[in-house]
Amino acid sequence: MGRVSLESLKTRGDGFLPGHLGVEIVEASLDCIHGRLEVKSHLLAPNGFLHAASVIGLVDTLCGYGTIANLPDGAASFTTVELKSNFLGTARAGYLEAKATPVHRGRSTQVWDARAYTAENDKTVALFRCTQMILWPKTGEQRS
Repeated sequence: MGRVSLESLKTRGDGFLPGHLGVEIVEASLDCIHGRLEVKSHLLAPNGFLHAASVIGLVDTLCGYGTIANLPDGAASFTTVELKSNFLGTARAGYLEAKATPVHRGRSTQVWDARAYTAENDKTVALFRCTQMILWPKTGEQRS
């Protein structure tokens, strides 16, 4: 799969925010990154509902991993320059699943959509879109 393997994506977030949130990568291809997280009390807002930042953490991670897998040859990395989310529901327990798919994969930007949903009944929790800016090495720098 492109520049990364499914196994490397499964451990990429260890020690970083995705790992602390509990993001798990279920499946990955160049055209879809599928992940999930178990809804636990530390992911809830004080009102007892899933915190919006927890949902964003999952879907933005999946879109970012998709971007990494689809970086053009010679690109150094990427950064998120815009994101938007519509929240349509919530979850209080179980698993929150999401799938991220590319809308545009260019040399300077990529656009990814994601849908977060409850694993139990496939109820949509959020719709998400982000734009990723592709970062290129500065003149004289080598990509590692």
